[in-house]
Amino acid sequence: MASITDTARAFFEACETGKGWDGCKAYCLPDATFCAQSEPLAELRTLQQYTEWMKAILKVLPDGHYTLKSFATDAERNNVTAYAVFSGTHTGPGGPVPPTGKRIDSDYVYTMEFDGGKLRHMTKIWHSGWAVKALGWA
Repeated sequence: MASITDTARAFFEACETGKGWDGCKAYCLPDATFCAQSEPLAELRTLQQYTEWMKAILKVLPDGHYTLKSFATDAERNNVTAYAVFSGTHTGPGGPVPPTGKRIDSDYVYTMEFDGGKLRHMTKIWHSGWAVKALGWA
């Protein structure tokens, strides 16, 4: 059985490279939940919805990629936290306005909680207001 660190790393990679739910569900409980105190994500309640959102945002920011800064396991609390910077340029179709050509480097943190070796809940900490403004969407 894979450790929660290995599972979290595999999930993170699949999610952040736009694999969507099909590429992420093997690492998650079927009813895994999601939350974020960020306006663009406020209505999302499941990890399935979030992974599909990430898949879609990579069409809007086709050069989107992450730089992992920290990855830590808290075995006592059965969670893994990842800190990364997401970078991308709005050159693809979609988004709230036509492509702006503007680029972001946006910090974010995931806290991934596990149950039985699978991801049961993820919280994203992200200053979406800054990112939206930097992309020229606000």
